[in-house]
Amino acid sequence: MVANRSHPKLPRPERAHGIPTFLDQVIKTLRIEQLPNFAAQPIALYEPNDGLNPDVVPMATLHGRDLLHEGFTIEQVIRDYGDVCQTVTQLAAEAGVSISASEFHIFNRCLDDAIAAAVTEYSQQNSQIALTRTETALSAAQLDVHQAQWRAMHDSLTGLPNRELFDDRLAHAIALADRHDWTLAVMFLDLDQFKSVNDAHGHTAGDAALQAIAQRLLHYVRGEDTVCRNGGDEFLYLLMNPRGEKNILQIADSVLRTVAQPVAMAGTKLAIKPSIGIAIYPHDGASGDQLIANADAAMYVAKRYARGIAFFSSHEARGMTA
Repeated sequence: MVANRSHPKLPRPERAHGIPTFLDQVIKTLRIEQLPNFAAQPIALYEPNDGLNPDVVPMATLHGRDLLHEGFTIEQVIRDYGDVCQTVTQLAAEAGVSISASEFHIFNRCLDDAIAAAVTEYSQQNSQIALTRTETALSAAQLDVHQAQWRAMHDSLTGLPNRELFDDRLAHAIALADRHDWTLAVMFLDLDQFKSVNDAHGHTAGDAALQAIAQRLLHYVRGEDTVCRNGGDEFLYLLMNPRGEKNILQIADSVLRTVAQPVAMAGTKLAIKPSIGIAIYPHDGASGDQLIANADAAMYVAKRYARGIAFFSSHEARGMTA
């Protein structure tokens, strides 16, 4: 409590704490410290024109809010204001100041206003805290959903789009190609003799090699194209509107040379070369599944004849799907 009930006078050190700051204003209004010999005077809650003293009424409301900003709990504010009325009465008695019933009613109203202001401020603060917590929880939930969606559509090892996302983009690309009279190309990449890398250096080193190759593909791919990990040591590459077989071959050759650059692992460097099969829409398939299957067939031709790159339009590739 602010004022001890058996000792109404407030010690000086307490004057800087919470409610005593308010009591200092009351003391000044009572003119206890200013009147010579503490001569009896009526409390100055009224102005001469019968209006309320502006130093008392607004100050009560403002002070009720300020206490919460200073770190006092709502319980402290309500409890301490409950002692103010008795303390003021005791101070007035010591100073010989008479307080009329109407003035005492006004003073009580000041206390009510102060408490009400403190409670309102407390409610607003807690509402804001609750709103902030709700917004934080919502943001966290949205982030979790976004991350879950991303994981569902990307390969966990390489971070590349997975086959499901690739199929979705390929279907969308076919729809765009039909609308704008474009061509598309699907490249099927398979890393040559990659099993021997895992056998000789272990699966950890093999995974590191796959990650390095995936990053090379990701940095090479154009913004409108898509590269995905099809599983194991296989990758798929979708080229949007490549503008002719010559362009497609140039891009495929650049991809081959990019992937075939030596990969550092376990204190050594390994050159892992890919075989690439290519199917072109609409000549080599009308659907995504057909394009991928035919690109796969062309890849096996490239691997069998050590060509590096093969188109499905070649006789050998077409013969494999006959």
